[in-house]
Amino acid sequence: MTTAPERTSDLYPTRGAEEVLIERKDPVVWSEPGAAGPITAGDLAGFERDGFLAIDQLITPDEVSVYHAELERLINDPAMRENDRSIVEPRSQEIRSIFEVHKISELFGRLAADPRVVGRARQILGSDVYVHQSRINVKPGFGATGFYWHSDFETWHAEDGLPNMRTVSVSIALTKNHDTNGGLMIMPGSHKTFLGCAGATPKDNYKRSLQMQDAGIPSDGTLTHLAADHGIRLFTGEAGSATWFDCNAMHGSGDNITPYPRSNVFIVFNSVENTAVEPFSAPVRRPEYIGARDFTPVQ
Repeated sequence: MTTAPERTSDLYPTRGAEEVLIERKDPVVWSEPGAAGPITAGDLAGFERDGFLAIDQLITPDEVSVYHAELERLINDPAMRENDRSIVEPRSQEIRSIFEVHKISELFGRLAADPRVVGRARQILGSDVYVHQSRINVKPGFGATGFYWHSDFETWHAEDGLPNMRTVSVSIALTKNHDTNGGLMIMPGSHKTFLGCAGATPKDNYKRSLQMQDAGIPSDGTLTHLAADHGIRLFTGEAGSATWFDCNAMHGSGDNITPYPRSNVFIVFNSVENTAVEPFSAPVRRPEYIGARDFTPVQ
């Protein structure tokens, strides 16, 4: 376990009186050109430009079956429902997300350390990495709520204390992503501008925000301008497909009112050279199962 250092200078102020737009001050791809890794030079250039990388099949159908069964085991475990790591839907009271799955599940822990997964994270971030956050997300049919537009880095900077944009996420589909069942949407190129949101962070904001986010939400006007500048890409694909995306990409997902469930495992890798300090715009840290304070590199 490594203790977080003191807060550094704030390159990306947020949660103030007004929204602010700040040009990104950090690289997108941190590795040197030609660095070894599973991502081709062309795909890395696309990630630099767009802020995401879609992969048709990251894990095999047989592996999907194993991981989906593990997801079902966890969400149907009565003990998990009582665990603070579980977030339930406000309306249905069904489990929506379970955090820190790489620690509570040996299977998901092995997935986070799989070279197909962690190798891409190291290549993008140019260093060893640790898991800042992991979770399984469940969107059953007929009314599961979405995740409103946001930049993950805005929250991780404000509430977890990540100083720089040296963090990347992967969403691995464990069910088919249709164009109708609440799939991931990203604004390509939006990762190159930081949107500092208006409004202070309430104490223990995480307790509400993981069900229905209030703090860290962009205004309708700014979202309209971002969408006009960048457009919106909706990600579809078979189970086993994956989307890598930059920590500052503006993204969200809609409600799932179809009969087709959508579930995924979500893993966030942060550089060991970008470890969390004290929160930049929140009165207290979020719990460690949401924003890690164990910076041990993935092996």
